[in-house]
Amino acid sequence: MSRIGKKPISVPTGVTITVHADAVEVKGPKGAMKQALPPGVTFALNGAELQASTLREDAELGKYHGLARSLVANAVEGVTTGFKKELDIVGVGYRAEVKGKQVVFALGYSHPVVFDIPTGIDVVVDKQTHVTVTGVDRQLVGQVAANIRGLRKPDRTSKRACATRAKY
Repeated sequence: MSRIGKKPISVPTGVTITVHADAVEVKGPKGAMKQALPPGVTFALNGAELQASTLREDAELGKYHGLARSLVANAVEGVTTGFKKELDIVGVGYRAEVKGKQVVFALGYSHPVVFDIPTGIDVVVDKQTHVTVTGVDRQLVGQVAANIRGLRKPDRTSKRACATRAKY
């Protein structure tokens, strides 16, 4: 069994959890998520705690046990507090601005770079060089931040290693 999978997930007040055979639905003040479960892993709601368990004692299910528990714990944290990634744009003349459901970047190219914001994600630009990506889904927030960071390749000749730098 997985050490991570054995740990119970505490359910904060204001969060409702519905356990299905193949997924767990989590609803909270920031939004709702449905997290699919790998085969062989189930969840049981015991009062204010959610416990993951495997259907049988199998070494192969151990990795899925911990994975499922982590994914559901991230969903619970996402609907209560949300996730945030911050990026700084570094470069002379580099800037960004939000226009509707798009972010328009000036990254030293001859044309502006337009990035479409996916549903469920909020992007805020402060001082034209500080981009904040927020949302409920941890994986989606990280992927959007990585996609924004990949819009401009790092300049190898400068002392700064990348056009956008993530703060963790």
